[in-house]
Amino acid sequence: MRLDNTAQGLYPIAPTPFLPDGRIDYDSIDGLTDFYLRAGATGLTVLGIMGEAPKLEQSEAIAVATRFIQRAPGIPVIVGVSSPGFAAMTSLTRAAMDAGAAGVMIAPPPALRTDDQIVTYFKQAVEAIGPDVPWVLQDYPLTLTVVMTPGVIKRIITDNPSCVMLKHEDWPGLEKISTLRGFTADGSMRAISILCGNGGLFLDFEMERGADGAMTGYAFPDMLADVVRLQKAGEREAAHDLFDAHLPLLRYEQQQGVGLAVRKYVMMRRGMIASDAQRKPGAGLTAKAKQEVEYLLGRVGRVDGRAILPAV
Repeated sequence: MRLDNTAQGLYPIAPTPFLPDGRIDYDSIDGLTDFYLRAGATGLTVLGIMGEAPKLEQSEAIAVATRFIQRAPGIPVIVGVSSPGFAAMTSLTRAAMDAGAAGVMIAPPPALRTDDQIVTYFKQAVEAIGPDVPWVLQDYPLTLTVVMTPGVIKRIITDNPSCVMLKHEDWPGLEKISTLRGFTADGSMRAISILCGNGGLFLDFEMERGADGAMTGYAFPDMLADVVRLQKAGEREAAHDLFDAHLPLLRYEQQQGVGLAVRKYVMMRRGMIASDAQRKPGAGLTAKAKQEVEYLLGRVGRVDGRAILPAV
């Protein structure tokens, strides 16, 4: 199963589950994957920023990716292979593709600044992983500090036929989606899949601008799948109503520094993973923060019963 430019729907960004002592929780990988499939995932992305990939040894990263791939044989799995050096990127790509991955995702290193530097980097990255490997271009300037204009993205896609998807995470970024879709409409850029991340904060309007779906890790992937489905069906008001009910929790989850802790806590509360542990270094939630999350879950539950959880 190879990734191509027709990919759409929901590709959740999976966290790496850990046990409280820091070991990888492989049983939770199985349970999490099963949950994603029940939630309507059409694909899956692992070892992204949310997956705490830099905290894993290379052998652990391969083992985690392989476990997700084996548990989800019916859907394409994308493996994040971003690395400061091409040697590690190449070896992880080869291992992931040998294990059955559909493609890989590459983010730009923070040191890139000029347009030519960015374009050259991705050309060299493709040479490193091989031109036959389908890959996703991750555009996340808020975290990675690398700004890619629509023109630069068009150059990268034009120069590298194996780039089949953009993970769009710019903010503000709605006009970027419209511009890229305009390039395809006027014939100056081939069609690619555009899936959106950034916590899902703008998914409601990103779908209306031409995005194909979501690739993010919000703790209610089933809601993201519903919003994508409703927008594709033309049920705009229903999509926005559902999205609006979740927006306060989405916003809370997007806090820098503690966002992953919030996400893992809610996933644990929903039974998606056994523990909300992060591998150190990582910031956990205070008792007060947990109270706030529980309050927000209660408010979401007034509209979406999936947020009604047993009391703690």
